[in-house]
Amino acid sequence: MFPKPIPGQIIRYAYLWKAESERGQEEGVKDRPCAVILAVMDEEGRDVVTVLPITHTPPPASDVDLAIEIPNPTKRRLGLDEARSWVVLTDANRFTWPGPDLRPVRRGDAASVLHGELPGNLLMKIRDGFLAAFEKHHATIVTRTE
Repeated sequence: MFPKPIPGQIIRYAYLWKAESERGQEEGVKDRPCAVILAVMDEEGRDVVTVLPITHTPPPASDVDLAIEIPNPTKRRLGLDEARSWVVLTDANRFTWPGPDLRPVRRGDAASVLHGELPGNLLMKIRDGFLAAFEKHHATIVTRTE
């Protein structure tokens, strides 16, 4: 059984970048950790989540405020690798939970989609950064189909 989605969770997910979606792709090329920044219930009682991708690619110097680095102690606690990683604030996916693009963290356990949760202060920084980017039209949301 899948866990209830809540903001701050780090999930394993087949993320679809905006550029991939614009090329007509419907599936993400790579499974990656993603941060849940919003979880709401739609009018039909389904959970709908918005996630941001986590990448090893550092933001360009001109866009340093459009990504937030995850501190090493947090990465270790989540069981992520040791390489530096950033949460991208300009590209989001929205989907109905649990959805077909969730991926297990542990082999053989389909419901093990969670790495863990971000500390509250880091979640607020990420959420506020995404909202600021969205308000300035620097961020987009790709709505995924089921």
